[in-house]
Amino acid sequence: MNSHDTALDVRAVPAGTLAELRRLDDSGRCHPVTVTEDGGAPLRCCLTRAKPGDRITLLSYAPLRRWAEETACDPGAYVETGPVFVHAEPCEGFAGGWPEGFHSGQRVVRAYSADGRILGGRVGEPAELPKLAAELLADPETAVVHVRAVEFGCFMHEVRRA
Repeated sequence: MNSHDTALDVRAVPAGTLAELRRLDDSGRCHPVTVTEDGGAPLRCCLTRAKPGDRITLLSYAPLRRWAEETACDPGAYVETGPVFVHAEPCEGFAGGWPEGFHSGQRVVRAYSADGRILGGRVGEPAELPKLAAELLADPETAVVHVRAVEFGCFMHEVRRA
């Protein structure tokens, strides 16, 4: 399979997971709601950027742990918990496709095997990310891909084969 043959399924944090995280996040904490003054925070609930006046919350999220629960694998030491911004209340979610205007600056696109181990990763600019994700998913060993911020390592979103 060539990378250009790999259809992508881009996923924000699922609504059910968000409901749990808003009550108690993956670090065991409840976080206050803030009202953005300038906007711009990348929202993992809908894969858009916060607008001035949006009510948002910063939560701890362990995407690989949640994926492991879904697939019954054990990623062991590869589980990471990190900060994600989300709308404070449920929103419309992500409509699908590639999240245009969501990424700013370099990102790392990281591939994981079915047992939750890191297989490798690629660093790229926003325009390159769909191609990099497709290349990693073209490898049959890759089960899921995470897109993360380079500078802070924050989880941005997940990509699977469509």
